[in-house]
Amino acid sequence: MRIGPFLGSTVLALVVGLVVGLVGPVSPARAADVPTVGAKTAYVIDSAGTIHYAKRQTRRVPVASLVKVMTAYVVLREAQLGDRIEVTAADVRYAASNGAATAALAKGERLTVRDLLYGLMLPSGADAANVLARRYGPGKAAFVAKMNATARRLGLGDTHYTNADGMPSPAGAYSTAFDQVKLAKVALDDATFRTIVSREVHKVAKSPLQRAHTWRNTNKLLQSADDVLGVKTGYTDAAGFCLLFAGERSGRRVIGVLLGDQDARRFSTAERLLDHAGEQIAGS
Repeated sequence: MRIGPFLGSTVLALVVGLVVGLVGPVSPARAADVPTVGAKTAYVIDSAGTIHYAKRQTRRVPVASLVKVMTAYVVLREAQLGDRIEVTAADVRYAASNGAATAALAKGERLTVRDLLYGLMLPSGADAANVLARRYGPGKAAFVAKMNATARRLGLGDTHYTNADGMPSPAGAYSTAFDQVKLAKVALDDATFRTIVSREVHKVAKSPLQRAHTWRNTNKLLQSADDVLGVKTGYTDAAGFCLLFAGERSGRRVIGVLLGDQDARRFSTAERLLDHAGEQIAGS
């Protein structure tokens, strides 16, 4: 990669980000081809390991509900999808008292792990996160310990969890764009995870064990772009609007993340980054 012909602050940030602490091939691109990215940090790679965009990708920041990707990953290794778990008043109260997004779970209903994972990932239910963490810790503290142990095992050296839902905590959870993409790459190897995060709507039929639920995916990229695999949205005041995304482009899986962005802009930017990566792959 030659730095000389590149001009402009956005591209300079790209070049600096690529150089700091990374090893891997870099996709060649003219300055005019690189999408403008307003997010505070960002990172995009493909399944061959080619880096298509990088901006402060090793900076530690809060990632809001992107934390739930690790929650789902741990649960999928601990649970049977057909297991049923009863929702408690504490699960419902936890989400409501923290002003978090919920899956509208009700005390006493007994849902399968499969359905709870949909409630976790589509509407980003903190109540579903609480149910799953409580069961598969067992206890929330033990579950968070499993999340951090898994992060270490996966080599996510700049990631630390304090809860299973991504809500702000005094202890201060953090991750990086680099680590989030690395985690998504591993999680997307799981067929059940891929199915869940790519679903636009999931319905749970009413039964003697549960209420009826209709959960819609908060990831608008699924409606606006082709060949998108998910993955997860997030928002807190501290983290800003976040989006972990993936799609198939030119025969490769492209995975990226935007942290600290604006709401609508994160989806349009992600679509441009996916298409930009596809063009670079096709031209390589």
